[in-house]
Amino acid sequence: MRSFVKLMAGAAILVSMQTAAMAADLVVGVSWSNFQEERWKTDEAAIKKALEAAGAKYISADAQSSAAKQLTDVESLISQGANALIVLAQDSDAIAPAIEKATAEGIPVVGYDRLIENPEAFYITFDNKEVGRMQAQGVFKVKPEGNYVFIKGSSSDPNADFLFAGQMEVLKAAVDAGKIKNVGEAYTDGWKPENAQKNMEQFLTKNNNKVDAVVASNDGTAGGAIAALDAQGLAGSVPVSGQDADKAALNRVALGTQTVSVWKDSRELGKTAAEIALALASGKKMTEIPNVQTFDGGPKKQKMQSVFLKPLPITKDNLDVVIKAGWISKAEACQGVKAGAVAACK
Repeated sequence: MRSFVKLMAGAAILVSMQTAAMAADLVVGVSWSNFQEERWKTDEAAIKKALEAAGAKYISADAQSSAAKQLTDVESLISQGANALIVLAQDSDAIAPAIEKATAEGIPVVGYDRLIENPEAFYITFDNKEVGRMQAQGVFKVKPEGNYVFIKGSSSDPNADFLFAGQMEVLKAAVDAGKIKNVGEAYTDGWKPENAQKNMEQFLTKNNNKVDAVVASNDGTAGGAIAALDAQGLAGSVPVSGQDADKAALNRVALGTQTVSVWKDSRELGKTAAEIALALASGKKMTEIPNVQTFDGGPKKQKMQSVFLKPLPITKDNLDVVIKAGWISKAEACQGVKAGAVAACK
């Protein structure tokens, strides 16, 4: 993990040194799908910091979960003089016309965290299939057999299917052997916790509360699922996965109501995305970006130039990692935790 962090830090510094002289007066426009998830504020702060350090300007728009608004948001960012765009897509297909317009005008686009399957756009994310594998491994370790529920992400986000594919890589053998039974599987519209809670409530009702494990695809959906479990007195007895290392989720990990949250250090993601946007706006080719690789695992099998960062699963056993990294304070992580229950909280 330390060597990986050093590698990525080195890459970011290299990009920064090469582009700093050219970055002054550049404008980077960021189109956010929404700010309902805690983590996007962390990403934004990292992007702003990196742009400020390079002397570039940050402008942004919040689509408020509307694919239609995001189209006009991107047009607005272009009209405001954006030299490069970072786009967190609300709907990866619906955003296509805006991306085509930007690239046709010579404005580089960085697809942020979620795949925008256009070879003219750069793609930066964490390895989402690996995140899915880590989620399933965390739950499977606790409950290797029984009735499983899958609370998936938004159907309009390709990451939802990447995550599920990774989850099933881990669980397929046990499913095929009849040790694990899929008793509920649903997408979560907009990744909204309230929608995840409704889905979980329905699965609990359908199965007379006989649910042994929940593979939820992020911390927001995990929180919704846990709320439904808690209403039935099951929170803490049913393992639940998540991702993003939201503060509330890390506290749930310490409390024992959530089993694992896969940490994707969005500070590094935001910083690297900003550096890449500046490099592309300054004339660098996508193939010249440090650690670039070709990715063709999207639904359309388009060849994308991409950078993938490495995630890390956080459980009770290694909760100290995020505390020591300054991601969360000990007080926040350990709030309400019984003395001596978790090593990181002593």
